[in-house]
Amino acid sequence: MNFREVFSTAVNSLLLNKLRSGLTMLGIVIGIAAVVIMVSVGRGIGEYINQQFSDLGATRLQVSSQAPTSGFTTRITPLTTETATALANPQNVPSAALIAPEYSLSATIRASGRGVELSVTGVTPDYTEAYNWAVQPGGIFITRDDVENNARVAVLGTATVKRLFGSERFNPVGLQIDIDDLSFTIIGVLTNRTSALGFDPNNVVLVPISTAQTRLDNARERGGGLRVSQITVLARNKDLVSAVTREIRTWLRSAHGITDPANDDFAINNEAQQLSSLNRISSLLTLFLGVIGAISLLVGGIGILNIMLVSVTERTREIGLRKALGATREAILSQFLIESILLCVIGGAVGILLSYSMIALGNGLAPSIGLTVQLALAVDTMILATGVSSAIGILFGLYPSNRAARMRPIEALRFE
Repeated sequence: MNFREVFSTAVNSLLLNKLRSGLTMLGIVIGIAAVVIMVSVGRGIGEYINQQFSDLGATRLQVSSQAPTSGFTTRITPLTTETATALANPQNVPSAALIAPEYSLSATIRASGRGVELSVTGVTPDYTEAYNWAVQPGGIFITRDDVENNARVAVLGTATVKRLFGSERFNPVGLQIDIDDLSFTIIGVLTNRTSALGFDPNNVVLVPISTAQTRLDNARERGGGLRVSQITVLARNKDLVSAVTREIRTWLRSAHGITDPANDDFAINNEAQQLSSLNRISSLLTLFLGVIGAISLLVGGIGILNIMLVSVTERTREIGLRKALGATREAILSQFLIESILLCVIGGAVGILLSYSMIALGNGLAPSIGLTVQLALAVDTMILATGVSSAIGILFGLYPSNRAARMRPIEALRFE
């Protein structure tokens, strides 16, 4: 028998047992769909993380106070406005392009009969450049004069506007709000930013840093400086981030009299490194989800093996008759192997179509239920899954096919 005849015989055999063939393929369909969907979910989460944190600067760092890790000392020299001024000196940190200190505190905000508890952040005019965040048209940001005069002015995020005035589209510029019983004039509203992993960056109230330190709180230290919560630093370019980190660490250790790194009373966080860590986590999640899908595919392969063994047993007399009429071992082997491969390839194709449809449906329904994660269609995974399904057809079909091919005609014909 030539290949065309063997192939035709295999196809006819599958068509004669449509229900069994369909149920056999079902395991592969589910397995392939599971692999593609699981990997797409993992990649979608990874893309979501990158999208939501796209505003994180690759050159941005935050310096904050922290307790020493040595355990032998608990002394912490606080970061102050004087610290920020020293770090802004090119002689101390030559690789830095910008220094923006911040001071945060909790306060009660009241406006239009509403009151909310929020974190108020005192900032300098460099805040907008440090975070690449602009003010909506019609408003202005905090100026140097506002900081020098301890001005009672505020800039709100869109989420804060919604909480205080009922709608984020409302323009509150020129209106008054009370922050801990002090009246402030709203001078601007920040542009809207997408929430990231449950955190809404628009839920913010910004005031001049000097106002937050002296009018809303008493941040004065014994040495005369004003305490800050953190200092945001921009490196001149992303290649100088390590140099900036090293320069800041060297200066702070010298200024704080620290000789043992274990006694560091400050922390320097690189946002690009945080994003990289999140990406590693999402990659591990994608791998984990892919393994779960692969288990489903393995179960489908075992189903192919089981059904093919049953098929060989049921068709023992047929195999004996064909061998008695001159069918070669290779022809028998090829027929059953082709049947197994066809089941896997067709099942794989259906699984890919099913996964594509489910991903498209999921992406279409996601916005209506408040989800912003979009599943990323894993084309390479589809190709790989197709190859894997073919390999499964060969691997799990080889044993029953070889078993059928080794049968002796007389024993097969006598089989009951």
